[in-house]
Amino acid sequence: MNFTDYILFSESKNKFHIGFTSNLEDRIIRHNQKSKGFTVNVNDWKVVYTKKYESKEIAHKRELQIKSWKSRIKIQELIQSKD
Repeated sequence: MNFTDYILFSESKNKFHIGFTSNLEDRIIRHNQKSKGFTVNVNDWKVVYTKKYESKEIAHKRELQIKSWKSRIKIQELIQSKD
């Protein structure tokens, strides 16, 4: 099974959301359903970055690394680099 790290962007919030999943399509649908959590108040989340990994552990570790940056500039650089 593959796991995908992803970064979403909401224009209305002007914010990024970072996560990982085994089913990106379903996850995006859930983010845009205004259910609960960080993504609850808007439904305009768009995928701006993805990267696939072969293990859940590696994908989760990378997600936490990106979140630890706490830097919009560094996240934007990652998105632009397509790495």
